[in-house]
Amino acid sequence: MGLFSSKKKEFFKPDQQRQMLEAIREAEKNTSGEIRLFVESKCAYVNPVDRAQEIFLQLQMDKTRDRNAVLLYMAMDDHQLAIFADEGIYKRLGAEYWNIEVKKIISAFKKDDHTTGICTIINDIGDALKEQFPYEKADKNELPDDIIFGH
Repeated sequence: MGLFSSKKKEFFKPDQQRQMLEAIREAEKNTSGEIRLFVESKCAYVNPVDRAQEIFLQLQMDKTRDRNAVLLYMAMDDHQLAIFADEGIYKRLGAEYWNIEVKKIISAFKKDDHTTGICTIINDIGDALKEQFPYEKADKNELPDDIIFGH
């Protein structure tokens, strides 16, 4: 199964996409960590964490120097989401941190405020990355900041 499809479904308006992209860039300013957002219609698996892990590996997010990349995954039509963090950041923050972040975004989604929910979680993750992996002069943006839309 391919990661991308030729027909792109519009889940967010251009201004909403700009907001989320700006949140990613702002969150990554003070950290060596990386954040990516992947959005698709349907989840190919029962458990969205399994799909998030598959995408994480396909996007080679496990190749960052400090193993500190985080993928925010959403299947919009299936109302599923997952946050998948590489071992470097996952171990430092622990499972409870990630569970709390998932609950926060679900709460925002229940209010039909997807863009604000996504931006808030990106900001939270950026703050955690900044604390655990602060920016150093030698740091470079290891992964693109763009939002990835699947099928």
